[in-house]
Amino acid sequence: MTTLLSSLKVIARPEIVTKPPVVSKRIRLLEKLKQQLEMAECFVEGKEFEAYREKSIKDPETGERKKIRRRYNVRPWFYDSEEHYYLEVRISGKPIELVKDKPAIDVGDKAKLPDTIKVIIDAVEKGELDTFLLAPPPKFPSKKEKGNQPLKTEPSKTK
Repeated sequence: MTTLLSSLKVIARPEIVTKPPVVSKRIRLLEKLKQQLEMAECFVEGKEFEAYREKSIKDPETGERKKIRRRYNVRPWFYDSEEHYYLEVRISGKPIELVKDKPAIDVGDKAKLPDTIKVIIDAVEKGELDTFLLAPPPKFPSKKEKGNQPLKTEPSKTK
């Protein structure tokens, strides 16, 4: 009766070790950097860059769920000033300062953009930007906190 089941190797359930949070943040940053690399390569070659997301929608006639590709805009992390290009690595939409008070990377010619992004990708894979990934995001005061702050007025001068 259990001859088929006895041929299987049955073990106790292994303990599943959770990944550290930096791994998922690193993967997310790598995806964004690869997208920026694609954009830079298209920019250097003079092609138009298009990014797509899959979105699930319900067909009103049949009621079935379908996946469609929707185009969305991606902002470049690179910019130029008089044909001299710069790059900023962004985490949570904010440029990170690789060196204190210096968030921009001097790329030079636009043809060097893809190579510079590849260097950053290698640095992320090796864990060199983990300190920036693990840093807490900047905290902005809530509306309640803004409303409870006293107005700043100059002290009255009395004699």
